[in-house]
Order: sequence, then C-alpha cells, then structure tokens
Amino acid sequence: MGLAPVQRGSLVETVIASIRQAIETKQWRVDERIPTESVLSEQLGVSRNTVREAVRVLAHVGLLRVRQGDGTYVRAQYDPGETLRRIDRAALRDRIEVRLTLEVEAARLAAARRDDSDLQEMRRSLDARRDAGMDLCERIDHDERFHHAVVASAHNSALADLYAYFARAIRNTIERTEIDLDLPEPTQADHEVLLHAISAGDIEAAESAARQLLAPSLAALTSEG
Repeated sequence: MGLAPVQRGSLVETVIASIRQAIETKQWRVDERIPTESVLSEQLGVSRNTVREAVRVLAHVGLLRVRQGDGTYVRAQYDPGETLRRIDRAALRDRIEVRLTLEVEAARLAAARRDDSDLQEMRRSLDARRDAGMDLCERIDHDERFHHAVVASAHNSALADLYAYFARAIRNTIERTEIDLDLPEPTQADHEVLLHAISAGDIEAAESAARQLLAPSLAALTSEG
C-alpha cells in the first residue's frame, strides 16, 4: 500500500507525519526496511531531498535507523517526542488520572521501602514548599521536587524513569491545580499527611493520602465533563 501525496505547507513536517503514521499503524513494522527515497518521493509527490530530510529527523529521534549501503529500517513503532506532545494536548483530567496512577503506587512502595535519606529529602522539599509562601513559582518548584522525592523513595527504577518521562505533564498538572481557582488546591497539610504516612511505614494510609491530594481536583473536572 502506498502513501498519500502530501499537500502544500511545510513539506518536511508533512512527510514526517506521513511516515510516522505509516509506522504507528504498522504499515511498516519494526526492523522492516522502508521504501527507498525515490519510491517515497514518487508516492508523496515531493523531492528526494525533502524525503531525505524527513528521514534524517526521524532517525535522530530514534524512529528510523539508516544503514549505509543497505537502506532505512524501522527502529521503533512510536516517536517518544510525538508521544509527549500528545500527552501535553490531552485533557487535564486524563493527565491527572495518569498522575494519580503513578503517584498512588509510588506512595505505597515508598511507605514500605523508604530510608532515612529519602525521608530527609521529602522533608526538605516540603519545608521549602511551605516557606515559599505566596511565591507561586517557587512553591510549584518545591511541590514538584517533593513528588519526585516520593517516587524516588519507592526504589523502583522503572517507575522512576516512567515518572520522569511524564515530568512535563506532571508539572503542568501541579501548575493548573495551584493557579486555577476552579480547582481545589492540594494544601500543605495534605502533603504533610502523605509524608507522615510514608514516614510511619503505613502503606494503606500512604495510598489514601496520595489519592486524596488530587481526588478533589479530579472530581471537579469530572463534574464539568
């Protein structure tokens, strides 16, 4: 099956989108060689230079692999950068639900696995959040630092990497709940409850406290929908 010719506009970006779609829909599968530049140029109705530039960009982000003298192969089914952009465009409720999923499990694990250095980092972050007062930017920075400290305290490298991958979307949800007057703001006291539960090693209480931090905002967004 061939690709549809591209329309006028940013030709390279359009070719990138067309190739990405072919890969994500498994028209070309991982480790499969894609058509040559000349074939793609003809199918898409663009110059070979445009195709070459699009391939270069997709190879740079890890979606394609160029093997000199052999051809270009699919390296991965999804473009991580594009995935993050889609997450950024997702509804706030969807992003908060994902954040809840990650943070509730992190809190459970942290209550069981945290050590003294973990508790000290969470304490420092939370104290700094309190001391930030009405300085919104600083408070958001320390809020984010606290939640990353909780995840680190779970001592699960895969969870930490996944949370870091979503870091931009997570910060955005923190900013929205702090700034948006229509959303209930998680208070300093709410965060203290979570830290106390983790410090006490109370797994159920830690899970409940982590959920309660964002449950009011999620409920408000759900009622709006």
